[in-house]
Amino acid sequence: MRLKDKVAIITGGAHGMGEAEARLFAKEGARVVVADILGSAAEAVAADIRGGGGQAIAATVDVTSEAAWRTLIDQTLSTYGRLDILVNNAGISGSSVGDPDGLDGWDRIIAVNQTSVFLGTKLAAEEMAKTGGGSIVNISSIMGFVGGASGHPAYCASKGAVRIYTKAAAVRYGPQGVRVNSVHPGYMPPMLNATNAGERADKIEATPLRRLGEPIEVAYGVLFLASDEASFITGTELVIDGGYIAQ
Repeated sequence: MRLKDKVAIITGGAHGMGEAEARLFAKEGARVVVADILGSAAEAVAADIRGGGGQAIAATVDVTSEAAWRTLIDQTLSTYGRLDILVNNAGISGSSVGDPDGLDGWDRIIAVNQTSVFLGTKLAAEEMAKTGGGSIVNISSIMGFVGGASGHPAYCASKGAVRIYTKAAAVRYGPQGVRVNSVHPGYMPPMLNATNAGERADKIEATPLRRLGEPIEVAYGVLFLASDEASFITGTELVIDGGYIAQ
């Protein structure tokens, strides 16, 4: 019960890494808000957590909207009375927009991957400071460190911005007891589900551990940073990539 009685918001919590984080956090004693633009899918995850004895509610949220963020935090406070943890997990890849090299595609990727992290961190930190602090974990990517042929420039730019913004936020909010760290996953589903078998084989060959990662492996890293076990860790990065960027 590493998160016993803590309250956590996880964006993008309806599937993939966010779902794995939500389920693990609930198992470890947290009261979880499963937040996603896919409201029915978020409710399905929350209902399953409750069915297993955990505590969870669902929230439909557009993470690019400041008003939606304020509503999400208000809903969390009205339900659970406090906010201890935020995981900014929501994000999209270049393949999620029509033309990732066009201005509309750039704006959409930046809004979902980067602006949402700014909004969530700022508003959550304000609430956490009222109760003595908390932990914010921003999900970036290995493409926040390096460019890659498979990563669209807008995606790499957004994830690199999350990495540096996390450091700046850690410095700003540290005096209020709010820790801010980033996690950088490597290649794993669901981000690779749409790629062909040849590309998946290439990614496996390029990873020193010679396999793809699993969302739960990221979730355990996020759990550590969210917990009191990481009480003196802020402004840093945790890379979970099977050794990909060590080369």
